Amino acid sequence: MGFIDEIKSRAKQNKKTIVLPESMDRRTFEAAAEVLAEDIANLVIIGTPEEIEKNSEGLDISKAVIVNPATYEKTPEYIDLLVELRKSKGMTKEEATSLLMNEYMFYACVMVKAGDADGVVSGACHSTANTLKPALQIVKTKPGTKIVSAFFLMEVPDCEFGEKGTFVFGDCGLNQNPNPEELAAIAVSSAESFKLLVGKEPKVAMLSHSSKGSAKHADIDKVTEATRIAKETAPQLNLDGELQADAAIVPSVGESKAPGSSVAGSANVLIFPDLDAGNIGYKLVQRLAKAEAYGPMTQGIAKPVNDLSRGCSSKDIVGVIAITAVQAQNN
Repeated sequence: MGFIDEIKSRAKQNKKTIVLPESMDRRTFEAAAEVLAEDIANLVIIGTPEEIEKNSEGLDISKAVIVNPATYEKTPEYIDLLVELRKSKGMTKEEATSLLMNEYMFYACVMVKAGDADGVVSGACHSTANTLKPALQIVKTKPGTKIVSAFFLMEVPDCEFGEKGTFVFGDCGLNQNPNPEELAAIAVSSAESFKLLVGKEPKVAMLSHSSKGSAKHADIDKVTEATRIAKETAPQLNLDGELQADAAIVPSVGESKAPGSSVAGSANVLIFPDLDAGNIGYKLVQRLAKAEAYGPMTQGIAKPVNDLSRGCSSKDIVGVIAITAVQAQNN
């Protein structure tokens, strides 16, 4: 059984309710039809009757709950809740009403905040900023969270590295240039996400263009300092750095470049030094190695709100819905 099949099986054991706000995109309905047919999660789709009819033509979404913000019975409650949540920012009832009528992602997040849903999946046709801004304003961060970050769950076919080809890559979707403290927090969160979703011991590599002092540069200093902070913050975590990518995942190279490291050559969680490296890295693996790339998944938000790549397929959306449901089980 592949990784995503195991995730689907776990999602089915304790079904959660996931909101899909992108009713303007056909892929949403293709994914919804598959999720409902496989009984992976309960789904709420937000949209007008016209949007639903046009974009779901020929697909069976009869088991989904369809919510039209203009007529749904709980909309007045959601408007009041949004005003209460944003009153310190001067939110008026008129502004809240307009926002919920026109911005379905805000509506989805208010549903989650109200306890009427367990998670949100969006981003197929919206930017990461448009997906995460409502989540941060309404759902907010988990207590004790130092930084909200994003990761990809990578499933590489016919791969002997990582956890049978399964990796967490972080942060590949949100933080442009994290400082050492932020990078350390991303590493700890990514390890927790790997443990939750894959169920195996995370082995975390702090990536760089240097391995154990083989080069000198301020960018390397950032990674070594982040490694120190992460080890201090989570001493139980199997984490090491700085490591080049080949030293992190290839046993023979790891033994050569970082002898004695418990992570080198066996890493399954790869922490990139900045967003450029992370975004380029995951897309290269996705396209050249034909890997499944699920995400960007978020970590550090009070309830799971997950982003999608705008180049995603309906199959990708199904996978992210299943992962979101499993994250919601943990909450």
